[in-house]
Amino acid sequence: MPAPVLHTPRLTLRPHVLADMPPLWEFFRSDRAAYVGTPGSETHLWYGFASEVGSWDLMGHGGWGVDTKGGEFLGQVAITRPPHFPETEIGWTFLAKGEGKGYAFEAALAALHWAWAQGFATLVSYIHPSNTRSLALAQRLGAVHDPNAALPKGETSDETVVYRHMPDTDGNPEAYA
Repeated sequence: MPAPVLHTPRLTLRPHVLADMPPLWEFFRSDRAAYVGTPGSETHLWYGFASEVGSWDLMGHGGWGVDTKGGEFLGQVAITRPPHFPETEIGWTFLAKGEGKGYAFEAALAALHWAWAQGFATLVSYIHPSNTRSLALAQRLGAVHDPNAALPKGETSDETVVYRHMPDTDGNPEAYA
C-alpha cells in the first residue's frame, strides 16, 4: 500500500519519489542535520529512504514527501517504528526553504489527524535535547515531555528526550486543531 495522499490548505503529503533523495542527501550533509541521525553514505540514505517507503506495505505507516501546492519539495513527515524504537514515532525533516513558515506544523498536524483516524492511541517524537526547533514544534503540536518513556535502543537521556502526542481523551483529534 503506498502512502495515502493528504492535503492541507498549503501542502500535499504524498508518497516519496526518487527525486526526493538528492535534496534529502543535501540536508543530511549540512549543519541543519546536527541533531538527527545522519546516513553515512548515499547507500545508507537509500536504505532509510526505502524503509520509509516500504513501511507502508509492511506496517501500514511510513514516510510522506511534503510538497507545496505548487509541487515544490519541502521535506518529509513520517510515522515509523524501526526495530530499535520502543514506540511508533512521528518525526519531521524540513529543508531550509521550508523552515519558518509553519509548514512542518501543518504537515505534522495532517499526519497526526491521519494517525488518530487510523486508531493510533499515542505517538512519540524522539528529539535531541538541544534541537530547540523540534522541541518547540512538538510542544506547539500539543505533545508533552514524557521522561518515563523508553528510549530507542542505544540512546541515553543526554541525546534523546521523548515527547508524547495523544488525541483528546475521547479519542478525537480536536486537541490538535
